[in-house]
Amino acid sequence: MPPSPSTTPSAPRRIKDTLCYLWSAWRGYKAQSLLNVGLGLILVAADLSFVWTTKLIVDIATHARHTPSLTVAIMLLGGIVMVQLAVGYASRWVRAALGVKAQNTMRRRLFSHLLYCDWRSLRRFHSGQLVNRLEQDVQTVVTFLTETIPSIITTIVQFAGAFWLLLVMDGRLALIVVCVLPFFLLCSKLYVRRVRRLTHEIRDEESRVQSVLQENLQHTAVVKTLELERRSAGRLERLQSCLHQLVMHRTRYSSISALIMNAGFATGYLVTFIWGVVSLESGAITYGALIAFIQLVGQIQSPVRTLSRFVPICISAFTSAERIRDMADLPLEEHSKRGTSCKPEPVGLRASELTFAYPTEGTRRGRTVIDHLSADIAPGSVVAVVGETGRGKTTFVRLLLSLIKPDGGSLEAYSTDGWRRPLSPDTRSLFSYVPQGNTLMSGTIRDNLLMGNPDATDEEMMEALRRSAADFVTESPAGLDTMCGEMGAGLSEGQAQRIAIARALLRRRPILLLDEATSALDVATEERILSSVVADHGLQTVVFITHRPGALRHATQVVQI
Repeated sequence: MPPSPSTTPSAPRRIKDTLCYLWSAWRGYKAQSLLNVGLGLILVAADLSFVWTTKLIVDIATHARHTPSLTVAIMLLGGIVMVQLAVGYASRWVRAALGVKAQNTMRRRLFSHLLYCDWRSLRRFHSGQLVNRLEQDVQTVVTFLTETIPSIITTIVQFAGAFWLLLVMDGRLALIVVCVLPFFLLCSKLYVRRVRRLTHEIRDEESRVQSVLQENLQHTAVVKTLELERRSAGRLERLQSCLHQLVMHRTRYSSISALIMNAGFATGYLVTFIWGVVSLESGAITYGALIAFIQLVGQIQSPVRTLSRFVPICISAFTSAERIRDMADLPLEEHSKRGTSCKPEPVGLRASELTFAYPTEGTRRGRTVIDHLSADIAPGSVVAVVGETGRGKTTFVRLLLSLIKPDGGSLEAYSTDGWRRPLSPDTRSLFSYVPQGNTLMSGTIRDNLLMGNPDATDEEMMEALRRSAADFVTESPAGLDTMCGEMGAGLSEGQAQRIAIARALLRRRPILLLDEATSALDVATEERILSSVVADHGLQTVVFITHRPGALRHATQVVQI
């Protein structure tokens, strides 16, 4: 959900904030950027030296000059060519090696920030949008900071150097050639604002396309069973058509600007050529000078042309920086400095006048989901949380895990020895959690179990699988190394749930929280797992969310939502 108009910063403020962000980000890649600037300046010096040396060689060959010898001049030219080749080789290595490293660094930092940021703020973005920003926008911004900015600097230096050399050789010609600059400035002024808006719209449309692709590929079973293949493909086609129209609109606009620019360049080159030929005929310049004129015009016009191409690149980078900054500005969760150590004894939970409402768009407060709930879950008890669908059971779980904050009342953890602590992101260390649905990661069953306890032995993992009725793992030829795909592909829903329960058992925390964790299991398997889970309830508080009446037999307490 985008920010509301009342909270959206003004355009000048967003530009200022984005520039500050780019400056802050550039400092992290300053060494690489300066290295690229240094290599670029060496190449500029070599290019200008090449022009001067070729003029020298032609003048010596046509006897307009007699020193140094032709052999020495040719050797000098060969050395300059070697420098150009070496710098080009080094530049490619810097871009390949350090460029990927810089992208990985920024992507890793943003990814870590998203993992630690406030859960509700993160939910404003579709996962496809986040992936698009982490991939495409990060690449655009890092390339801009480490390659485009150095290129802009070296291009300006190249223009200044070529103009100075031409000014020394023929001042009037130099002034005529740079008359193309007003064309560049005019095109830039007319071009920037319109293309910036179009680029922003294109990036947003690309994110929507990626979101549709990701959702439909993740839920192919739903798409197939509801016979939505044609509808899904049609939706993608409509989004792609809109994206194509935006790209074509931007292309038409930029093509007109490029046409005006190229007309200016062609005029400048034609004037230089005619000027040189006339001057050569009158004996005012040598053949070497004519060749130098033509090369210098290219080295003056080429930077201007390059700078014109940097305009859309800068606009794209600025747009990407705004999109990345939207992620980087997401608030972090509030962790205390001391944290919460995991207590070995059972821990209880106490809710007092707990109230929560999800805000709806355009309002600060929406429909109340939990209204003045009070409950005391004693340490070591087995508690069933029940209620009709949509009455707030999952919301209650999110409040316990501090993914969301209550609007009123309080939630705290406590133990019989007098220890008590308000629930916060720090108190998640007290919970083992089995969420609804299939929550397995791609990899082996061992990989998924080690998420619960990275130090677990094979024996401990097999015991947890036994307690969760996941005997099918031992019957598999690969055992713990059985592969499962995205969201547990290759396993049934019931098998995936049992592995998730085993993962939570391996975590060994004072509170075990199960949110509809046996919904895909038959009654006998559910009974076996719950009997095993509650066997040690005196050592662990068990809270399970359920619709199934059979599970209530194991509860020592029922909380009605």
